[in-house]
Amino acid sequence: MEEILTRATAVMDKLEAALEEYKQLQPDIAKLEAYYTSPEWKEDLKLDEEGKLPKSLKRGVLSEDGIYYLLERYKEIM
Repeated sequence: MEEILTRATAVMDKLEAALEEYKQLQPDIAKLEAYYTSPEWKEDLKLDEEGKLPKSLKRGVLSEDGIYYLLERYKEIM
């Protein structure tokens, strides 16, 4: 029983820390959603499709599915 108590306490401590970190992420998620629904995102996507962005630039944020699924997942978790 002591082992269960110790393990459960550790898991709950980790969960509480993760929830706090998740709450702190909310303003950044709001920024990401605002960008995704903005004309700026559409312009960035257009520039990428035209090959006008550097090849070394990460493009995950220009993936329609990537952002969409992240935002949907975020809403489900909330």
